[in-house]
Amino acid sequence: MAVVGLVVHEDRPEAVAQADALAAGLADDGHEVVRSDGSGFDRGAFASELDLVVSLGGDGSILRAVDLLDGRPVPVLGVNHGELGYLTTVEPAEAQVAVGRALAGDRDLEERMMLHIEVRRADGSTIAVDHALNEVVVERTSSSQTVRVGVTLDGEFLTSYAADGLIAATPTGSTAYAFSARGPLVDPVHRAIQLTPVSPHMLFDRTLVLDPSTEVRLEVLGNRAAACSADGREVAVLEGGNVVVCTAADRVAHLVTFGPRDFKHLLATKFGLEAVSYTHLTLPTKRIV
Repeated sequence: MAVVGLVVHEDRPEAVAQADALAAGLADDGHEVVRSDGSGFDRGAFASELDLVVSLGGDGSILRAVDLLDGRPVPVLGVNHGELGYLTTVEPAEAQVAVGRALAGDRDLEERMMLHIEVRRADGSTIAVDHALNEVVVERTSSSQTVRVGVTLDGEFLTSYAADGLIAATPTGSTAYAFSARGPLVDPVHRAIQLTPVSPHMLFDRTLVLDPSTEVRLEVLGNRAAACSADGREVAVLEGGNVVVCTAADRVAHLVTFGPRDFKHLLATKFGLEAVSYTHLTLPTKRIV
């Protein structure tokens, strides 16, 4: 018997309906099911004895599942009830078979880099600690003002940004907020930290792709408040002198796949790219006289 956790997007009726069907089938097969949308849900006890987590929703549901696991090395299988679904593995019609295969061990695992975040006051005391699979964001809280953030890499000051925000992303997060801010797409199995400004008010507006061992310190300069979030969750409200320290975490996310994930195919599918062959084209020739 296995213990299976279901992380369900409660606002999508089709995801809830499929979770009901999966839970009934798993119970009939003698497995125990724990649901994130069940009554009396206990976040602290959710991941204590799980063998598998099935996420039914979009990429946000995967992020929630990883957050709920809190570092425990439990495989996460994503069923796509969202729009793009970069992190999900299977479509709803494939879910029942995929869950059976995953429980039988007929699956592969991708290890995805995560970030460790520590928010500190100016005196060095800790305000909050968190982790992120996609990204950490320091951004403005006012719609009319930018935030000024000083960036220090491995103890050496680099520059300060006047911008709507700064994103420290993993390769997994390169298809999320960082992509919307014109950051590069990075194969998610790589290890790196991407630092991308959001609407910077300066000439230097390019993403920095850093070694994963880099310690990134983001300090709020001046007296304008800012906010720090991790994978869309609010971590802390920041004031001048507060510092967000980002490093590669000592934990990874374990995502279920069935065979190697083809990053090129994923991009072509999600972005509607078409392969064009030029081998059949006859190029015009210029007559030499």
